[in-house]
Amino acid sequence: MVDQTHSATGARPVAARPIAFRGGGFAPRPVRHVAPALFLVLIVLVEAGTRSGIISNLTLPRPSAVALTLYDLAVSGGLMQHLVPSMRRLGVGIALGLSAGIGLGVLIGLFSLIRAGLVPLVAALFPIPKIALLPLFVIWFGIDETSKYALIAFGTFTPMVVATYGAVDNVDRTLVRMGQSFGLGWWAIVTKIVMPGAFPAILSGMRVAIAIGIILLTAAEMLGAEYGIGAYILTAGSLYDLEKLFAGVSILSMLGLMVSFVIGRIEKRMLDWR
Repeated sequence: MVDQTHSATGARPVAARPIAFRGGGFAPRPVRHVAPALFLVLIVLVEAGTRSGIISNLTLPRPSAVALTLYDLAVSGGLMQHLVPSMRRLGVGIALGLSAGIGLGVLIGLFSLIRAGLVPLVAALFPIPKIALLPLFVIWFGIDETSKYALIAFGTFTPMVVATYGAVDNVDRTLVRMGQSFGLGWWAIVTKIVMPGAFPAILSGMRVAIAIGIILLTAAEMLGAEYGIGAYILTAGSLYDLEKLFAGVSILSMLGLMVSFVIGRIEKRMLDWR
């Protein structure tokens, strides 16, 4: 492209040079295959270390042996026997905890009276180790499924409340004032400005809350559960069967990866406006 304008002195046309875009805003760019490659390298190193004797088999089992244990567990049907109850407990618990936490967090962020009454209560409950409350929940709800649901729900509820009202607080008030200057009503401001602005931080809080839920699921199943990933890990640990122990831990790790993947897809689909 050539600029056709000439100066008064009759200078020759000057070729216009494109300017590189500089407004990326430190946006992360996807780099594929790095994470699988790093994971594969770690597995190969551990496998080589255990086979050569540098790493004792009493400390870490061979990854190949753990993979074989997982295969045998899947073929025998034991995987689904333990995974299905765990997924049910986790699903019910986090559904109750996240829905209540998000709802209460939004109310705290929007209404000063509710904030004044509940923020001190949430601040007092948040630091309590939820695993320490497991015996109390067993006393209150019994040793059956209800105590497990309640523990997971309570453990995900408090971090979700904190993350949600913090997200509402951090919404740019300039946007709120702009909406008010254009005559938007209260409900329109909440649904069109506040909630979309708070949604990214709410999703980040969900990652943390669900991770806590998985930890509490394992602890709850170690107490009074016949089937479940936590019960499987407890049995393997009591027998000092490291292959089964690491197989159970690997299942929990894959469960966490699956949760991260799902939330990442939600972010990509619903937050493309960023």
